[in-house]
Amino acid sequence: MLLPYHQPDSIEAGIDEAGRGCYAGPVFAAAVILPPGFAHPLLNDSKKLKEKDRNLLRPIIEQEALAWSVQMMDQSVIDNINILQATYRAMHAAVAALSILPQLLLVDGNRFTPYPGIPHQCFVKGDGTYASIAAASILAKTHRDAYMQALHQAFPQYNWASNKGYGTADHRQAIATHGLCLHHRKSFNILPAQLRLFEKKR
Repeated sequence: MLLPYHQPDSIEAGIDEAGRGCYAGPVFAAAVILPPGFAHPLLNDSKKLKEKDRNLLRPIIEQEALAWSVQMMDQSVIDNINILQATYRAMHAAVAALSILPQLLLVDGNRFTPYPGIPHQCFVKGDGTYASIAAASILAKTHRDAYMQALHQAFPQYNWASNKGYGTADHRQAIATHGLCLHHRKSFNILPAQLRLFEKKR
């Protein structure tokens, strides 16, 4: 069962990201402040949920949360400052866009760049520990998936509607066949390796 809070007397915002390891598209981050006593039987780490359950939970979280925000940093930012720094920037942007100022940030993972004026705690597998981080993981994931499904309409050759920009076999083969597009992360240096892989299979 997920924990409702880390410090019961603080206004806590859970923070998580989606898309950090993808070959293409933005990295998304979400920040969520849940009301006291919020619970849902399906709420969990987004990676442990079926897509239909994530999509069911998204409007519930958005309606019931005291405050929530989802922000993204696109591939140009990722290529300019690296994926880790782009992730932190997206997380900071999500916190800055909250309509309520949190007193504590609960961050999924083991590293974070401090947000000015607000203390934070990092939790490895925090999205499976705290309800607010789980809610943030669901919003970040569902918003990013919807974004990649929209991009798929213009770039169907990469099958982003299915792989969401991750380095799946079909995505790697499409890169080897069609090359990179403007939404791919050039700083990941994926093309030469994928071309070699594809050539070995021919």
